[in-house]
Amino acid sequence: MKDTLTYKGFIGSVHFSDEDLVFHGKVQGISDLITFEGQSVKELVKAFHDAVDDYLNLCKEAGKEPLKSCKGSFNVRVPSELHITAMQQAARLGISLNQFVQKALEKAAIHPLMEFKNKDKTRTKKASG
Repeated sequence: MKDTLTYKGFIGSVHFSDEDLVFHGKVQGISDLITFEGQSVKELVKAFHDAVDDYLNLCKEAGKEPLKSCKGSFNVRVPSELHITAMQQAARLGISLNQFVQKALEKAAIHPLMEFKNKDKTRTKKASG
């Protein structure tokens, strides 16, 4: 199960509030805060599309780029053991740690990590079984 919606290149995270009995979401990857909600999946999808369309129109009127710019640099926090292992593997391959991480990210972005999906399914089965 995925908890995201996609429309015109935008991704919306989706959550359900059992307290309010409503689906709500937030547009990801932008500098502004854009939220949407609906009491049914159909309402939620329409609200997401409307929110993206409104945001694109506002950005156009303001002459602003809609998507958050990425500088190509970010911090990643990992356990020290993984850091050491990655550093050692990069050295064995004769590349920098940055190059090693970049190659790993490229591979994961092109071929989404199936083991995450499999672990989620295993957790779900254990929780319901």
